[in-house]
Amino acid sequence: MFNEQVSVVDKSLIPGTSPNHYGLPGEAELQKLFAPRSASAGSYPSSKYATSHPDDALTAFGPKKADTPLFTGIDTHGFESPGEVELKKLLNQRTLAPSTKSHDFAPATKIDAPAANSFYFLEESTFLNQGKSNQPNAIDFAHPAFDVASVRRDFPILNERVNGHQLVWFDNAATTQKPQVVIDRISYFYEHENSNIHRAAHELAARSTDAYEKARSTVARFLNASSSDEIVFVRGTTEAINLVAKSWGKQNISEGDEIVITWLEHHANIVPWQQLCSETGAVLRVAPVDNDGQVLLDEYQKLLTSKTKLVSFTQVSNALGTVTPAQQMIEMAHRVGAKVLLDGAQSVSHLRADVQTLNCDWFVFSGHKIFGPTGIGAVYGKPELLEYMPPWQGGGNMIADVTFEKTIYQPAPARFEAGTGNIADAVGLGAALEYVERLGIDNIARYEHDLLVYAMEKLNSISGLRLIGTAPDKTSVLSFVLAGHSNQDIGVALNKVGIAVRTGHHCAQPILRRFGLESTVRPSLAFYNTHAEIDHLVSTVRQIKNGNAII
Repeated sequence: MFNEQVSVVDKSLIPGTSPNHYGLPGEAELQKLFAPRSASAGSYPSSKYATSHPDDALTAFGPKKADTPLFTGIDTHGFESPGEVELKKLLNQRTLAPSTKSHDFAPATKIDAPAANSFYFLEESTFLNQGKSNQPNAIDFAHPAFDVASVRRDFPILNERVNGHQLVWFDNAATTQKPQVVIDRISYFYEHENSNIHRAAHELAARSTDAYEKARSTVARFLNASSSDEIVFVRGTTEAINLVAKSWGKQNISEGDEIVITWLEHHANIVPWQQLCSETGAVLRVAPVDNDGQVLLDEYQKLLTSKTKLVSFTQVSNALGTVTPAQQMIEMAHRVGAKVLLDGAQSVSHLRADVQTLNCDWFVFSGHKIFGPTGIGAVYGKPELLEYMPPWQGGGNMIADVTFEKTIYQPAPARFEAGTGNIADAVGLGAALEYVERLGIDNIARYEHDLLVYAMEKLNSISGLRLIGTAPDKTSVLSFVLAGHSNQDIGVALNKVGIAVRTGHHCAQPILRRFGLESTVRPSLAFYNTHAEIDHLVSTVRQIKNGNAII
């Protein structure tokens, strides 16, 4: 079936409600969203390879008391955090602990046999009582919303000193730092679970497969996908976009067809489509932006015609921080029958990702942008598209049967995961997403928005400094230039006092050239940054501007 060219039939647009200013749900939506998760342990999506509850570790601090039900409903903390008394005890223990690595482990849990044919070449009776691994205790990392001092203690690298100064990490758009729970989870995998997946009859194969597929279920839950089968693991956003281009694109794009992107795109969302157009004779169209860095929707609308087969755009600009009106742009594209890929690399750690509400056809992101490991990311795809997309790589794991005459491929998502995957880092990604879930994405968004407004006001007060990208809808990223000073020199000077920022074109040369620039200085924010760190940045930039030596 997948050896043949199969055309994809367009599905009708599923209408959805518009998100609020930052794509975050209101109180009523939050209650609905979390009530099923907190009502009972069994309400979580579970791995197809095990029936152990994903958050068994959350009860490792002690038995539940009848008068203080910790996880039986939405409490005053709202995000599955324990009660105030338990939190104070936990945080006091962490403060007094001699090492951030001394975490408890949950008791071993028994899993049932996997479904038939879950593993290659094996009978299900082989796996009874396997996969009984312990996992790092996650409750140690729960916080009341939003205690930045407690959050910062979860990130050991923030204690690092650079040139005699405490590290200030303002390069979060390039990569985020990792909480201890992610570091511990990856270490635990290699210490107790390391094995190849989807094969072999031994205990560690069952453990590693269960951990890998649990991570897939976590990604699905985080994105509000309807099934873990809609999640494909890849190396990151760049590979994710290339997968769609090489698989769906080659099958469905032909001469005369048009692909629409915007001026805001990262090179990873430009080059694959240029290559596809070169190979097929299709045409690449680009939606312009205004002087604030916002997509001009009237001009975007003019580009959408019956020739438009695909629209691919970013939800948040990595160079400017502009938040695009993603749901509106997706609806506009669907009206002309186009498919839509949404690049969530810069949005996934700042805004709620709900692929069903957005109604995008693909959503892609990288784990290292959301406090997870490098080398792992994910593609969400609508099942009716994934079903008919041919594999873009061949090898083990993605096949059902091979002869010298033909190969029968596995269904999605396995069909797109040839060879041995990045198992440990997929598990680490799952831990990172669970950590973000515990903090609460709307808590994060509110705190980061306050930081962004504060930083913009402070930087704007420096004469000769020009902020690039001033859209009203903006998050996390500040780009600027300072008259009379090279961007590289500013970056070097900031590094002398421990402040890490990105200088350069940020793999987004077209949008910077739209503003007449080849590079900028780009501080970018995360929820572990503070107002005091912003003051340190602004004070140092003032010294640079005034010609004072930075030592």
